Amino acid sequence: MTELEKPMGKYLYCIIRTLEPRQFQTRGIGEMGSAVNTVNYMNLAAVVSDSANIVYDNSRRNMMAHTVVLEEVMRDFTVLPVRFSTLAPSAEAIQEQLLHRRYDELNQLLGEMEGRIELGLKAFWYEGAIFEEIVAENPAVRRLRDSLRDRTPEESYYDRIHLGEMVENAMRHKRDVDAEKILDRLRPLVYKTRTNQLITDRMVLNAAFLVERSNEAAVDQAIQALDTDLGKRMMFKYVGPVAPYNFVNIVVHWDAEK
Repeated sequence: MTELEKPMGKYLYCIIRTLEPRQFQTRGIGEMGSAVNTVNYMNLAAVVSDSANIVYDNSRRNMMAHTVVLEEVMRDFTVLPVRFSTLAPSAEAIQEQLLHRRYDELNQLLGEMEGRIELGLKAFWYEGAIFEEIVAENPAVRRLRDSLRDRTPEESYYDRIHLGEMVENAMRHKRDVDAEKILDRLRPLVYKTRTNQLITDRMVLNAAFLVERSNEAAVDQAIQALDTDLGKRMMFKYVGPVAPYNFVNIVVHWDAEK
């Protein structure tokens, strides 16, 4: 059975505040490329498109289709992003089980997100640079490293393990210091901060910031200053504005059909 032959549902992108039904230019996720519009309840609305009732894999194509819709909606509205690949059985289910049932929660979240955007920052040490710093700053590490130069891997096996442990401990301490140095510069400029899991040994910081739109330029300048001050030691990846996924987590469980 192809996607087009499967039972139909409504794919959800986000929740917004609007009294009037809205249509958007971006086409929806999936083979159908359906129109993107709203399902309204009082002053809340879910941004949706018709879709086969399937689980979408997180391929680049599907993730981009979801993201591009959010980018268009964000130009005019504050959004509460809904978890990727959330489908509703019908517009009525969205109105009754999401917008009506969780009205107070969604209204409060929209109020908190109003006028705010999410910005993301990742910081990485340059490969090799951090090890040289650790060697220069730690005489014990330097002595042990130097002692291994004329010894075979077999006869120095345990010393090499010990050296690795010493370097790892030094990196952990240095990472904490560097991450705090970055966050100290940015915290006064942002409303909320969330730090996420580090995914490589070279990663120093993986953070998201909820920022007043009026403060975006100030955050931009602060990150440029960080790059000027620390750019010889680390690389920064700065993204945004994006939908506030790190500060909003809308997960929906639909009632079982009778």
